[in-house]
Amino acid sequence: MSVLAELGRRSDLPTKELPVKWVIVLDRDLPRGLQANAAACLAASVGVAVPAIVGSGGVDASGLAHAGLPWTGCAVLAAPAAIVRRIRNDAAGEPDLVLSDMADIAQRTNVYDDYLAALAHTEEPSYLAVSLFGPRAAVERLTGRLPLLR
Repeated sequence: MSVLAELGRRSDLPTKELPVKWVIVLDRDLPRGLQANAAACLAASVGVAVPAIVGSGGVDASGLAHAGLPWTGCAVLAAPAAIVRRIRNDAAGEPDLVLSDMADIAQRTNVYDDYLAALAHTEEPSYLAVSLFGPRAAVERLTGRLPLLR
């Protein structure tokens, strides 16, 4: 992604000072387990799309190794289903954003190929969650004043 390439890895700055931002917006009315599943799946998707988002691992004082985490941070926000859909649709028109989404079809199937087949036959899926990564201004414009998931 061009914004991240220009930025480089800036793990020395507070996340609020970075020119990029990453958020996951979840349907606030989903059961907690489905929210956790959607967030984990979208995080994996973003990690593949933007591998440089994951910082270096570290070692604690006892010598135990710890895997790298996203140096950009990730705000997990809550919104009604209609707002999740609006954000997803609006973000699709933003060329500088990395957009990942989870349609309800994904949590209703147990075989990935079945998910892809069902998705191919669905014109307007219901979105359970959406992830946006990109220029801070674009992400903030789309997610506005959404509250953190509680």
